This record gives sequence, C-alpha cells and structure tokens, in this order.
Amino acid sequence: MREEEKKQSSQVKSLFRKRWVYPAIYLASAALIITAIFWYQTAGSNSAKDQFKKDGSELLGQKADKNPAVEVGKAVEDFKMPLENPELAKVEMGFYDAKASKKQQEAAMVVYGSTYSPNRGIDIGMKNGKEFKVVASMAGTVTKVSEDAMLGNVIEIQHSNGVVTQYQSVKDFQVNVGDNVQQGQVIANAGNSQISENEGIHVHFEIRKDNVAVNPTTYFGKPLSAVQVDGAASQSSNSNSTQQSSPSNGQDTNSKSQDSNSTPDTNDSQG
Repeated sequence: MREEEKKQSSQVKSLFRKRWVYPAIYLASAALIITAIFWYQTAGSNSAKDQFKKDGSELLGQKADKNPAVEVGKAVEDFKMPLENPELAKVEMGFYDAKASKKQQEAAMVVYGSTYSPNRGIDIGMKNGKEFKVVASMAGTVTKVSEDAMLGNVIEIQHSNGVVTQYQSVKDFQVNVGDNVQQGQVIANAGNSQISENEGIHVHFEIRKDNVAVNPTTYFGKPLSAVQVDGAASQSSNSNSTQQSSPSNGQDTNSKSQDSNSTPDTNDSQG
C-alpha cells in the first residue's frame, strides 16, 4: 500500500518537473477566470436590460406613456376671427368694456324689449350682409352644441389654460360634442337670434378665461397664454346689468351677457 502511494507521488513529482506543466496550468486558470468574468458581465447586462427595457419604455420605474414626448417645433396658434374672410367682415357690436368711454359702453349694450345688458363678446357680420361660414378661432374640443332660439344656437369649444371660445347666432351645425376641431375648421353657418334681430346675419363670438369674458379684439393674433383676466373684467362680468324694466313679453332674456332679472350669465352670453 505504501509502495503504491510512493509510486503515485513519484509520478506527480515527475510530472511537475516537465517544463510545459506550469504554463499549461497557468493558461487553464486564465481561461477559467476569463470565462467567469464574461459570464458575470453578460448576466449583469441582461439584468439591466430587463429593468429598463431595450426600447427605453421604462426609465427609473416610470413608463414612457406616462411622460409623452412633446412635439418639438410645433407652431403656437394665435386667435383668429371666426370666419374665413375677416377682411370682408365688420363688427356689428363691440365688447362692453368697463374701462371704455360712456359712449362706447352705450354702444355695447344689448337691448331686448325694455332690458339693457352689457355685451360679453363681439357681433361679427359681413359688410355685404350675406351669410358666411363660421370657423373655429383656435383648435380645441367641442363641449357644447345646443339649439336656442333666444341666443341663435350655441357652440362652445374648450381650449387649454382655462380658455373657452363660444359661438352664438349660428345654424347648420357641422360639429358634435366631443369633436376635436382644428383652427379654421368650419363649425356652422352664421345666423341670427331673437335678441339681435336688428343686426341681421352675424355670429356672436366670445373668449372666456376661467369663465370670465374678455374682449376678443384684444387677443386676435395672440396665443392662449396671452389671455388674462384683470380685476375690472372680473367685476364687470359679475356686476348687475343696467336695466329699465322687465321685458314686456315676459320672455327670459338670458343671453349675450345675463338674465334680465339677475347678474350676468357667464355661461351663455351673446350679442
């Protein structure tokens, strides 16, 4: 037994005396180490890919669809008049401005029967008095389409920053609630209303910021971000109208700015 152990030990010693043994052991060890390093790096890379996704759809635990990319270079829209040929139009009645002169304020009063109400928008007609197409002043989402003989029917479009545009005295609706419309898209034809019969064919156009009417002529050619509500405008929108008496026919005159027996209606105001 001891002789066999001695023989094996002698063989091992004889093997290590050969010159190629130690280089072979070194190369084999190096190969094992390199293989282990490569395996570790590959495993780590796959783990990182699983965490953040190959397409980058997840970053730091947030899904990409929760942070949509903003289109670079997208043109910022400016308010435009709500008709196709503004150079052929004229303003039949202007906006009632609390800071305007007494004469200008009187010219911006809506008269219905014996009731006087400030105009919360502008009334636009054609110089030739003909019918015309009404278009969206700015892109947005249609939130209201309603028939109303008193106001001449109403379309309301919601924009960003708490801004709404309203179109009254229209007919032949071309849009429905929920539609996303583009600037300049035809939404109806101009018409008339019971409280503005003397103005002929026109569209009553309003711009509202946080439900407060502002003067549209101030913002034509300007973006949504420019719309501001000052203290005078807010106070004017919530003040009582100048009235002589109730309408002789007893009809509700909730239009252009307000109800005949209450404060201005900031939701459906027309000219």
